[in-house]
Amino acid sequence: MSYFLATLVVLGVLIFIHELGHFLAGRAVDAEIQRFSIGFGPKLFGFKYGETEYVFSCIPLGGYVKFGGMGEDEMLEKLEGGGDDSPRTPGPRDFDAKPIWARALILSAGVIFNMLFAFGAYTYVIAEWGVPELSTTRIGTVYDDFLPPGTESLIGISTGSRFVQIGETEVGSWGDVERGLFEAPSGPIRLDFAEPDQSIEIRIPVTEAERRALVRSVEGWVEAGIGSVVPGSPADEGGLEPGDRVTAVAGIDVEGWFEFTNEIRSRPGERVEVTIVREGRELIRPITIDIEEEQGVQVGRMGVYQPVGALSYSPVPLTEAMLYGYRETVAVTGMILGFLRDLVTGGISPRSLGSIVTIGEASGQAAADGVDSFLRFMALFSVNLAILNLLPIPILDGGHLAFLFIEGVRGKALSFETKMRWSQVGFLIVVGIMVLALSNDFVRLLGF
Repeated sequence: MSYFLATLVVLGVLIFIHELGHFLAGRAVDAEIQRFSIGFGPKLFGFKYGETEYVFSCIPLGGYVKFGGMGEDEMLEKLEGGGDDSPRTPGPRDFDAKPIWARALILSAGVIFNMLFAFGAYTYVIAEWGVPELSTTRIGTVYDDFLPPGTESLIGISTGSRFVQIGETEVGSWGDVERGLFEAPSGPIRLDFAEPDQSIEIRIPVTEAERRALVRSVEGWVEAGIGSVVPGSPADEGGLEPGDRVTAVAGIDVEGWFEFTNEIRSRPGERVEVTIVREGRELIRPITIDIEEEQGVQVGRMGVYQPVGALSYSPVPLTEAMLYGYRETVAVTGMILGFLRDLVTGGISPRSLGSIVTIGEASGQAAADGVDSFLRFMALFSVNLAILNLLPIPILDGGHLAFLFIEGVRGKALSFETKMRWSQVGFLIVVGIMVLALSNDFVRLLGF
């Protein structure tokens, strides 16, 4: 799938899902729906069914549902050049004639549908492809600080040694290793390794907490290779490419993926030299590491993913896939909210914002990586779209909800003129953000 086509699919599907939420919520409260539009600006083509006109407009970067009497939407149409100034008789099915709760439901339904889409996409990917886990059984790192009593002999196992058997059970992936350690009967158990061949005995703990500590104490080994690079990330700006193999960070040798990522995470905001091997040549790339906050602690982020071949997939039942889908949606929501917080507080530069160009690059890369990767990207972008639409900026859903909140507090709606002025301000803010994001991408692409 080409980058252009992938971008159209992502934007088209997610905008349709968002506007479908508004549309169905309007139907649920019996509001008059005059137009359902995918895209902004002049109409390209469309048709009318019942009372509603369904159209495709020329700018595919959004969409709207036009309700009868919805002053905010009339303002939006005027800003887009599609307004109708002909007089109209108010009716009981007008948007403004509905109670505040019904209008709030209509306005928030697009965001709700985007979040539901993300949950559904993550759930489907897990149900169809399984839970991703390392395909290796090689030991990368043993963290002796977390090892429960009776398991200390794991410290003597060399990095790169391969798990062969846990008790009487053979293991073929890191997921097998984790399940074997967590689910084995409590008491003594033999662990067999290869490369070099050796066996040790440990005691499996009784409590679930200690079993989880045991699993967390042993990490699988993955080569510090670059599978993909996030467009606009520090790694991208520093010149890292898929296929590169990292051998050192800030002069410290790294033998595997987790050592590499641990070095990056421990250096938030630092400018470091990353040593890589590319097609047999050793290169050094200076990179300034981004800052992210996880549970109140600042960590470094560079914007790379490990090679896809490092993972295998284990099937799970639908109920477990739904739980994974929920957790993934919550985790992505927290990540995006954290990014916005850091953007506002100065922890992240506005220069990290990306435009439709970045979206296109990420969409195309995700599509090239496979259907599961593409669906994951669509789910992530759907959450992104939902959160951005909730920002209290007039012309966005969050701005409309802010108008409703003020109406509820005051006991009467703001005047049309006041809403119009604030919507013009909101329009300028959104355009300004889009121009900044587009300029960031041009600067990045031109190498300035």
